Amino acid sequence: MERGANADGPRGEELTGFHQRAVGKGVSRWVYVPVRMVFLPFFLIYFRLKRTGIQNVPDEGPLLIAANHRSFLDPFVIGSMTKRPIYYMAKRELFNKPIQAWFLNSLGAFPVDRGTSDRDAMDSAKAIVERGDCVVIFPEGTRIRKGPLAAPRRGIGRLALETGAPVVPLALTGTENVRRGWRIRPRKVSLRAGKALHFPHVTDCSREEAGDATERIWDCISLQWEALGGERPALTTTQAQEREQASRAA
Repeated sequence: MERGANADGPRGEELTGFHQRAVGKGVSRWVYVPVRMVFLPFFLIYFRLKRTGIQNVPDEGPLLIAANHRSFLDPFVIGSMTKRPIYYMAKRELFNKPIQAWFLNSLGAFPVDRGTSDRDAMDSAKAIVERGDCVVIFPEGTRIRKGPLAAPRRGIGRLALETGAPVVPLALTGTENVRRGWRIRPRKVSLRAGKALHFPHVTDCSREEAGDATERIWDCISLQWEALGGERPALTTTQAQEREQASRAA
């Protein structure tokens, strides 16, 4: 079977087309601008949206935004942190329906095969950043609806090193409580962005280098998450001992 082919979804060449449009044509201003004009006031009023650290999100230049992931609404809410269009990976299943696929692609989404090392998605993200645009990455790889943050994957660290782009760590809370079925309920949503992280440009980084960069990024996202009142993950025995030793040394 052709890569990306699925009896219930787009075939490989169709998925490739979504990548090509995201990289080649970019966001459709005819779609993006009206959608933003409707969504932003809605978020501010209906969700009582609180945004902290907007000044930490650059208005221009190559940029990666790394965030935790709670809801399908997250990319739209994160878009409220900047006037510039953002691009993001969306699970390939969302591209099964032609109209929905066109709409998401017009807003900057491009497909990713979750659970695999999707080179096409990574290459598209890299190309978009290197031309000077902003890509949002969810290092957890999937939505984590409840509880503490999950463990991140190394993709964000690899992108940060191979593009040399600054990375803004961002946390959000509340979006997991918004949706019940198809109902969108009025729940408070909060976003908090930290200062951009900078990494050296590495042409072909190793797994260890990508892992180290990811860990640094994720630690900063965790700080934003905890500042918003997010639940801390349970510590392993080793982590607890390290934290106790650090506390004593201080």
